[in-house]
Amino acid sequence: MSKGKRLVGMVVSEKPNKTIVVSVIRKSMHPRYKKYVNKRHKYYVHDSENRSKIGDRVEIEETRPLSKLKHYRLVRILGEEK
Repeated sequence: MSKGKRLVGMVVSEKPNKTIVVSVIRKSMHPRYKKYVNKRHKYYVHDSENRSKIGDRVEIEETRPLSKLKHYRLVRILGEEK
């Protein structure tokens, strides 16, 4: 049962308690040059058990606002990035 949109990204920081920062990269075509460009966005994600670590690929899901910056929660850890 999905509540919101799901994204897949990589953990870039785990310093805050019960929070991780996930970088999600998407490709979009440049309107003039017709070349694909990587666009990156960082999301603050709620990780209640502090399970993930830097370099993990994770799946996150949109949820109700949990704090000023946190609007996503950790769904599952997909694996460790090499």
